[in-house]
Amino acid sequence: MKPIIAIVGRPNVGKSMLFNKLIGKRLSIVEDTPGVTRDRIYGEADWNGRPFTLIDTGGIEPRTDNQILEFMRQQAQIAIDNATVIVFLTDIKTGLTASDHEVANMLLRSGKPIVLAVNKMDSTGNPNPDFYEFYNLGLGDPIAVSAVHGHGTGDLLDACVGYFPPEEEEAEEDDAIKVAVIGKPNAGKSSLVNNILGEERMIVSDVAGTTRDAIDSRFENDKGTFVFIDTAGMRRKSKVDEDIERYSVLRATMAIERADVCLIMIDAVEGVTEQDTKVAGLAHEAGKASIIVVNKWDLVEKDEKTMDKMREKVRQDLAFMTYAPILFISAKTGQRVDRLFELIDYVSNQASTRITTGMLNNVLADAQTRVQPPSDKGRRLKIYYMTQVGIRPPHFVVFCNDGKLFHFSYRRYLENCIRNTFGLEGTPIILSIRQKGDKEEE
Repeated sequence: MKPIIAIVGRPNVGKSMLFNKLIGKRLSIVEDTPGVTRDRIYGEADWNGRPFTLIDTGGIEPRTDNQILEFMRQQAQIAIDNATVIVFLTDIKTGLTASDHEVANMLLRSGKPIVLAVNKMDSTGNPNPDFYEFYNLGLGDPIAVSAVHGHGTGDLLDACVGYFPPEEEEAEEDDAIKVAVIGKPNAGKSSLVNNILGEERMIVSDVAGTTRDAIDSRFENDKGTFVFIDTAGMRRKSKVDEDIERYSVLRATMAIERADVCLIMIDAVEGVTEQDTKVAGLAHEAGKASIIVVNKWDLVEKDEKTMDKMREKVRQDLAFMTYAPILFISAKTGQRVDRLFELIDYVSNQASTRITTGMLNNVLADAQTRVQPPSDKGRRLKIYYMTQVGIRPPHFVVFCNDGKLFHFSYRRYLENCIRNTFGLEGTPIILSIRQKGDKEEE
């Protein structure tokens, strides 16, 4: 798992601006998936070859009765709990405040490494004398940064990377399959995890969003070892303030990032909603193996065609995820819950499939014989060869003479040929096109 840097501080010290400066344009959520909004709160970056995840936590107001600020503080706490290192951002313009002292104490209690940064140090040369008062926080040497101009960000990242674990440790993962249970509130995520664990591990109630934090639960059976990551439901935008919305998205995104397999929980009574499309889009975009779990099947009046109709409707509504198997369960009665383990194990293995270049090129040759590559103005697409460059999800690169001739429909045709031959059920696949003398284009 990549190290996580959380940017923390009171409101209006410039956290989002620093976040955007460090991430640049490469944000983690891409907007061309149905129902996925781009949110500037969570991103991937790297510094000197060390990739990391960056989180902007919103402002912490230490003493607050305001519900939204209280909620934001809880969310910041989640980010702090998950962080490898915390950047505590302060502001030279307001100087050191009582709130900064309180935030510092909260961070010190976390026991996590803290890098203190003083923002809005926009002019170079001798530092503003007020800079030195930040030593009073007792967090070591402050680093002067300017989120606007980017001064000091290299020093800041150097200090953060110094706290990252050695790269070998990052690679060491245990063999448990990590499963994120995601979906909108009240789809039955906690009930499912409780059913599996056989105990009331999470508070289950009818108030949307009562599961406050992502909770990890380890479980072993004859199918293997699994770690279930339960997440609070992603809320639909209504009366709920947008800040709460972005944090529930953040929480689901963090769970998805850590997972090997995502269970996308759909409420059988409600069917697929816009919110479900959004949740599924996050898992798809992250390239995670996924299973669509239709819960509360015991509450649906059924005849012999009900399941087929529902399956067809789910396929239609989540058309970008046709690879994901669908399982109908009842977390309450336990119906078909045991089937989940086989499926989780199966799709996890599918996502790790490696296919030899020889076998891929046999499929490619066969595909081109059946359907000729497209041409444009007399110039025909020539495909030289295909090779696999990554797993989780399987990532293939196709080398050709001209990427512009590689029509979207032919790309989809090749994807289908790969799936028809090798299965790859439950996992998205990435097909990148490279042309001679060109960099990779997605």
